[in-house]
Amino acid sequence: MKLCRALFNRMSAHARCFGLAVGLSASVGAVWADPTQVEQQVKSAGNAQKDSDFGFRSGSFVATPIPFSNPTIGSGLVLGLGYLFNIDRGSKPSVIGIAGLRSDNGTMGYGGSINLYSHDNRWQLETLFAEADIRYDLFTTIGTLPIRQEGYLGRVSLSYGVTPDLSFGGSMRYLKTDVSLDAPDLPSIPAPFNDFLNTEILSLGVVADWDTRDDTLYPTSGNHLQFEASRGIFLGGILPDYSRAFLNFSHYVAVGKNGVLAAMASTCAASSDTPFFDQCALGGTDSFRGFSFTQYLDDRSASVQVEYRQTLTPRFGGVVFGGAGLVGPTYGQLAEGGTHGAVGIGLRYRVSKKFPVDLSVDVTRNTIDENQLYIYVGQRF
Repeated sequence: MKLCRALFNRMSAHARCFGLAVGLSASVGAVWADPTQVEQQVKSAGNAQKDSDFGFRSGSFVATPIPFSNPTIGSGLVLGLGYLFNIDRGSKPSVIGIAGLRSDNGTMGYGGSINLYSHDNRWQLETLFAEADIRYDLFTTIGTLPIRQEGYLGRVSLSYGVTPDLSFGGSMRYLKTDVSLDAPDLPSIPAPFNDFLNTEILSLGVVADWDTRDDTLYPTSGNHLQFEASRGIFLGGILPDYSRAFLNFSHYVAVGKNGVLAAMASTCAASSDTPFFDQCALGGTDSFRGFSFTQYLDDRSASVQVEYRQTLTPRFGGVVFGGAGLVGPTYGQLAEGGTHGAVGIGLRYRVSKKFPVDLSVDVTRNTIDENQLYIYVGQRF
C-alpha cells in the first residue's frame, strides 16, 4: 500500500506516491492473497527519486488521488498521504504512508505502510497494515454468490541483497478475516468454501528477487524473477496448516526506437488444505487480465502473457496484449479444465515528462466472451 500527490513538480516523490496508493488497491482487489502486487508497486516507484539530501528530516510530504477499476471489486478511488525520504545516497526512497479506498460495489479499505531501504538497497524492510470490507463474487458449484469479506491484514518482509541484482529474505503475514453472504435469502456458502468463514492465520515465508531490468518503472531490457514460499498456520480451531509458493519470471526486449516487447511466465502451487482466498488464481500473483480474481481458483496454476508497448508521443502510448492460463488440482490435471485466455488493448498516459510513470487503461476480451475494464497506475508487469 502506498500513496500521494501534492508536489506535482516533484514527480520523483509523486511517482513514489503512486506506488503507495495503488498498493492498497492491489491488496484489497486481490482479496488479501497477493502481497507481491503491493510490493511491486513500492519497488517500481521507489527508484524514481534520487535527491541530494539524505536523512529523515530532508524528506517531503506528498498526497494523491488514484482511480482504479478491475472486475473483482469494480471502480473507485484511492486517496493517500505519504512522507518520502532517502536514508543514503545509493538507496531508493523510503516511505511512510497511509491510504484509503472505496469502490462502487461497496468495498472499503484503509491502511498504512512503512518501507525502508538502506546501505545501497542492501537492506529492504517492507510493511503493510490494512483493514478492509471487501465485496466480490465467488464462483461456486451452485452458482455465483455475492460475498462480503471483512478483516485485518499485516505483512512484514525483510530482505538482504547479496549482490546489486539478487536478494533473499523472509516474510510474515497475519490475517484475521470473516466471510459471509452479501445478500439475504440465498443458499449457504457451499463446501469447501464454508470451512474458512472465520479464520485467523499466521503465514511465515521466504522470498527471493533477481532483477536485471534497466528500469523498474518502464523497463526496456533485462529480466525479473520473483519467488516466494510460505507456510500458513491457523491460530485456533482444528484446520490443518497449508503451504503455498509462486514463481514469476518477466523478460523485456526493446523493439526499434519506441517499442518494447514484454513477456511474463508464472506458476503457483498450494496444498489441498489452502483457504480459497489464498489458492492459486488467474489474476492473483500473475497479474493476469481478463477474469475476476475469484473466477478460477485451484491448487495449481500456470500462465503466460505477452505485451507489446509502443510510445506514440511524449505523453501518450499504447499496448496490445494477450495471455493464456490454466488452473487445476495438480500440474498433471491443468489441461483438464481447459485453457482460459484473454486479449486486449490499452492506452497509456505519461503523468510526468521526467519520469516514466503511466496512467493505464486496458480493455480485455476473454474466451467466455466477456469484456473487462482495468484502470491502474504503472505497467501490469
